[in-house]
Amino acid sequence: MIAAITAQADKLAWLDWTVIGIYFAIIAVVAWLSSRKQRTSEDYFLAGRNIGWFAIGGSLFASNIGSEHVVGLAGSGSTSGMMMAHYELHAWCLLMLGWVFIPFYKRSGVFTMPEFLEKRFNATARGILTIVSLLAYVFTKVSVTVYAGGMVIATILPELSIFGMDPFWTGALLTVVLTGVYTIFGGLRAVVWTDAIQAIILLVGATTLTLIGLSKLGGWDITNGWEVLRTTVSANKENFSLWRPWDDPDFPWVGVLFGAPIVGIWYWCTDQYIVQRALAARDIKTARRATIWGAVLKISPVLVFLVPGMIAWALQANGQLTLPVDAVTGKIVEGKVFPTLVTELLPAGVRGMVVGGLLAALMSSLSSLFNSCSSLFTIDIYEKLHPEASERHLVTVGRLATGVVVALGIMWIPIMPMVSKFGLYGYLQTVQAYLGPPITAVFLLGLFSRRINSAGAVAGLIVGFSLAMAKLACQITNDQIPGLWMVGPFGAMNWLYFSLLLFGISVVTIVVVSILTPRQSAEKISGLTYGSMTAADRKELRESWTFFDVAVTAAILAIIAGIYVYFSTGFWT
Repeated sequence: MIAAITAQADKLAWLDWTVIGIYFAIIAVVAWLSSRKQRTSEDYFLAGRNIGWFAIGGSLFASNIGSEHVVGLAGSGSTSGMMMAHYELHAWCLLMLGWVFIPFYKRSGVFTMPEFLEKRFNATARGILTIVSLLAYVFTKVSVTVYAGGMVIATILPELSIFGMDPFWTGALLTVVLTGVYTIFGGLRAVVWTDAIQAIILLVGATTLTLIGLSKLGGWDITNGWEVLRTTVSANKENFSLWRPWDDPDFPWVGVLFGAPIVGIWYWCTDQYIVQRALAARDIKTARRATIWGAVLKISPVLVFLVPGMIAWALQANGQLTLPVDAVTGKIVEGKVFPTLVTELLPAGVRGMVVGGLLAALMSSLSSLFNSCSSLFTIDIYEKLHPEASERHLVTVGRLATGVVVALGIMWIPIMPMVSKFGLYGYLQTVQAYLGPPITAVFLLGLFSRRINSAGAVAGLIVGFSLAMAKLACQITNDQIPGLWMVGPFGAMNWLYFSLLLFGISVVTIVVVSILTPRQSAEKISGLTYGSMTAADRKELRESWTFFDVAVTAAILAIIAGIYVYFSTGFWT
């Protein structure tokens, strides 16, 4: 993966280190200022519900973009072209969060997504989602991000060592501890504001790299560079195209078109990791504008993270750059594409800014994870068991919970090399695709149908999660012992097709069980579904948007559609 960042110490000039040092100084000041305003649980977990749209939108973007995301997209661009662009163009899911989901989340006054499920359904649904989310965060997102941090710092600073520890362990430990400190004391306010700064640093650095790459490709003419890129890549159109055959083993177009959005809606519209930032807005209008701004930022990875990978491939094809190649397979080492561009193309100072951007991506993802885990444990578990707890006590518990997650991240460090060695890293990524469909089904049906009840929601979650774990187990078993009866076909089923199938099974389960069991009372669901909104709710909703919001949203959708059309047809002609 990020074996990645070969921006070795000897390639970083004093100006690079100065830029990196300034970045960390700014982050430290922002975190310190934020830590002084944590008096209540609302302050700590939702930043007092008083953050503006610009900061929240930047945080939504930065939380999504980790260093492994940046490096991975560039690597994918160099080997599979535009295929991964589909997931970056899920920016429309952010718009769906702002227009469809946020009005109900904000009106209900919840802190967490499981808490919303309790208001709409019952405590059992809340408990299931809380436990599944916490386990998924600690053993997938936190572990992978910590591992990435260790590799990033170890390769940037190969001589770094504390108490004689290997650079990897030193880097992983520093990543967890430094990020954990400002998350523990600063709460969501520190996370949001540092994320906003980190998003700017990351985008400026990546955009600079893209422009310089195009300039070199076109003889220092950016426009000509794009034409050279288009001509060069078109010669390998089959491997670099946006769409693949329906039976492609990895990204069949049917699965990408219909299955991937299901996971996208779960991630962007119902996952605590993302939605918690929008809940920190002062009102529905601010939250929606934050998602609109976040959607604008989310379009950018296609051009500044994915396209650089294609630029790297074109530069190599034209004899202007040599990319690292695996000695055994003879294929490009994806994880080293972005670092090679950084070290070979960028001047001193700018190189430091991009390296700082990678560290920013890493820290923003990790801090968001820590804060989300803390919120889930404190609000959905501890406060339920101790309803008499004071506000100050809940803040203390939240900080302790963050510390525990930090400790778990450290404990996971020795395990991650083994996980990577045995190829389980890919399985950690697919877990999210398997857990998402049941949650998407419950939230969508819960908002759009008054007839869906708590029995249906609980049944859908249980059946969906059980099938997801069965698929994961069969997938692992199939890789170790191929050809087992039933296990083999089920385990080998394409993950996108399975997500689509799992969503369908979850929907059917929820609907059937709901129909066979009594309705929920009108009082219970009042204002929590579109069909049960009161006149006052509808008035508040209408007053929360203006023509400007609609126009910008339409423009974003048009841009996304334009990118699809261009990279499906025009780019290759």
